[in-house]
Parts: sequence; structure tokens; C-alpha cells
Amino acid sequence: RLLPRVRLSPSESISTMTADVASARASSPTSTPPVNNTLDDPANVRRWLQSNHPKQLALLDNFEIELRLGRFSNASSRDGPGGGNTSGAGAQGGTYQYGKERRLVTSRTVELLRAIIGSTRWRNAAQVLTLLRGLGNELHAAGGYREPAIGNVVRRVMYAVRDEADRVSVPSSMGNSDMDKIDELTEEVSSKLRVAPAGKELSLASMLWAHPQHVTMKHSRQQSGDFSDRLRSDSMGSDSGLMTSASKDGSDGAMAIYPPHFYTRRDDLRQSVMEAIQEMMSELEDLHKNINEQATQHIHAGEIILTYALSKTVELFLKAAAAKKRKFSVIVCEGAPHFGGHAMAKSLAEAGIDTTVIHDAATFAIMARVNKVLLPAHAVLANGGLIAPSGSNMVALAAKQNSVPVVTVAGMFKLCPMYPHEGQDTLNDLISPSSVVDGSLMSDPVLSEVEFVNPVHDYIPPQLIDLYVTNIGGFQPSYIYRLLAEYYHSDDWEAFE
Repeated sequence: RLLPRVRLSPSESISTMTADVASARASSPTSTPPVNNTLDDPANVRRWLQSNHPKQLALLDNFEIELRLGRFSNASSRDGPGGGNTSGAGAQGGTYQYGKERRLVTSRTVELLRAIIGSTRWRNAAQVLTLLRGLGNELHAAGGYREPAIGNVVRRVMYAVRDEADRVSVPSSMGNSDMDKIDELTEEVSSKLRVAPAGKELSLASMLWAHPQHVTMKHSRQQSGDFSDRLRSDSMGSDSGLMTSASKDGSDGAMAIYPPHFYTRRDDLRQSVMEAIQEMMSELEDLHKNINEQATQHIHAGEIILTYALSKTVELFLKAAAAKKRKFSVIVCEGAPHFGGHAMAKSLAEAGIDTTVIHDAATFAIMARVNKVLLPAHAVLANGGLIAPSGSNMVALAAKQNSVPVVTVAGMFKLCPMYPHEGQDTLNDLISPSSVVDGSLMSDPVLSEVEFVNPVHDYIPPQLIDLYVTNIGGFQPSYIYRLLAEYYHSDDWEAFE
């Protein structure tokens, strides 16, 4: 039986089709995939906060907005040395300011973590580590990669959580049952490696290749006939469940697998984590005080100290030595093109310190008269290298040529678990060359063919640094690796990169 045709206008047909599609989507049970709001993946942290803790999500959003807009730098520059350092670094530098209070953004990050961790409903160490990893990814994407101290703070809190979770799980003494488990594990390793143990003894090479960290190497390599690759693929960790981290959907660190006791609910874990965060706040508050107490150990009477550009930490360090009746002279490189050294010299002169400002090009010529070089730090890398204001590498090279010791003054929150695989591009950023060359000259046919590069930082290798003065003491660059093990867990080094 034929049905009569009904003619519809174009508007009526479109509205009818839209209504049919909407009704089909509403009736179809598989049209909208379920949203995972559980705290088991760092990628779900924002959705989890939105569903369960909208106030904490608002705090995170406000922090990210201020971080993207650079309000931390502007607010800190007003509180910088001399109260008016904006005329030094900012007037001619345009957008970037040396001498900004790095401690401000670090303190604000700790306060944000305290507000979110202290008021959210997580149940065990695995969930709070997932929450911290997700927060670190959010802050890193919002501009935290320009300020490595943000990631360092999150890593330190993660280390505190891991340490507290492991502390209660480690037995006070090992009994016979524990030794039996070790023997069983030794036999299991031998069988996995197809090694015939002689008296239950393994070779060093077999035990090293059996470590779970070598399992991940087989996923990143092409299939080859090399013996070492076959040995990695046959390693015990490939099917024994001992892997410490795994990935989902191809993203690094999307799903982290923690030890079983990390999933045990503990009522006292929250209090322990909050106490660790409070200790970090106290450390930041006493940062300059602890560093300045060491000033007389490194600055002596009659010395000539050379420093570069503007740094609040270096400035307070020099003022602390002068306050203890040490008579010395300071030579300040102006730090072109931002000229932060002008504000630095003005503040030191107002404190009664004999101060001289020189051009950056005169650094090598005057280095023979210098007794010590003090450099500021943007970040201290895992190999003992230093990320410092652009132009600092030239000062370090001149000091090395004249056998002048180079001392870096920095807080421990600048200790960054990163290796300089990119050389001078490590943790670096390029800004507008308008502070280097006048834009009106770019119409010149010769200058129009020139590429102007204006980096913010320099990488200084550890061979050019003699000592790091921190709030917990002085250390040589070769000791930095030991400090990394005390402050960060190795599984969290690349958590936000």
C-alpha cells in the first residue's frame, strides 16, 4: 500500500532531521561513551575535580590563568630588591624580568597543593600520587615548563608520599620467611634467564639485565637480532608483574602501577603528607636566612667579587656579608640587553657596598683582578650543570681561563632532575629581539637578512662551576646526584615532561 507524499519546506525538513538525530542519540545507549571520573589516571584528574571538588578546580584554574598571564613575575618584581627594579630590567627588556622573586611562584604552588590535597577525598597513596601527577601535568601545560621550580615542588611532595607509604610497609627485621622469599626469587630469576645457577649464585650481568627498568627498553627499540635485545626481551620483568610504570593509549605515564601497599587505605597518611608540605613552606620562608648565614664563609675582607645581572638571592647574600662588617668590593656586569645589573648595583651601593658597573664586553679584561665570581641560578641540573641568565656562560669561561672560582647561590627548590640533552636549549626560551636591535632598522636590506636570536638563559657545564651554596650547605657539582636521590624519587623525574 502506497503512502501519500507530504511536501515539506527546507526549514521544516532541517528541523525534522535535527529532531530525529537528537531522539536517536538519546535512545541509543552507546552514543555517548561513559566518562571515567575515578582517580586512577592522571588524565582524569580534571574531570574528577569537576565532579567531586569544583572549588578546588576553581583554585587550579585561577592559578593557571595567573601563570599564563605572568602575574607572578609582575607581582614579584614589585617586591624585588630596592623596591623599584622594574626600571632596570623591565624598562629596556620589555617583557622579561631578571631579579623576579622566584620564591613567590614556588610558595604559591605549595599553597595550591596544600589546598587541593588537604580538602579532596582520596583514600590511599596511589590515588594521591595520581592526583599529584595530574596536577603536575596541568601546571606544566599551563606554562610551568618555563618555571622548573613548579615541577620540582610537585616532585618533592610525591617523594614525601612515597616515603611515608614505604615507611610503614618496611619490616623492622628480616626473618627466616623473608630469606625464603629471597631464595625463591633467586630461583625464579634463574629460570627466567635460562641460567643454570651454581649454588644459587647469579652473575652480575644476569642480575642487572633482570632489573625491571630494562623491560621498557624493548618497547622503544626495533626488532633486531642483537643478543642484548633478546636478553632484554627474555628478562624476568616482562611477564612477572614487577614493572613500576605502564602506559595507556601510548601516552607516557598515563597509568602508573604502584606497589600493592600503596593501595591500602591509611587514615594517618593525610596528616603525614600535610606535615611534609608544611615543612616545605617553612623551608621556603627561611630560605634566604639559611643561605645568608654562610656569607662570611665565602666572602672575606678585601676581596673583589664579580656578579652578573640582577638576582635577589645574590644581592641578599652580599648584603649579609657587608652587615657583618666585611669590607669588600663588587663588580656588577650590566647584563645586556635587560640591564638588570644597573638595579643590582644601585641596591648594593645604597647598602654601603663599594660597587662598580661594567659592560659585559669588559668581563674578560677585568677578570684578572677578581677573587671570586657569584652567579645566580635559574635551575641546577642533574649533572651539576647550571641554567643561568643569558651571558653567564661568558663570565664562567672567563673565570675558568683566569683560574677564578665560580660560586653559585641558589635554593634547593631550583634543583631540577633533568639532564642537558639539548645543550644550550635546555630549559631555555627565546624572546623578542626588540631589546637587541631597533625594529625601525629592519628595513635595511642588509639587516633584513640577519637572524637575531635573543635567548633568556645560558647553560653552564659543571666543569665551570666550583661550588653551589644552598640553604642546606655548600656542595660541589659532583655531589648533585646524591641530593637528587634525597629530594626526588627516580620514577617521578620525567613525570611532567
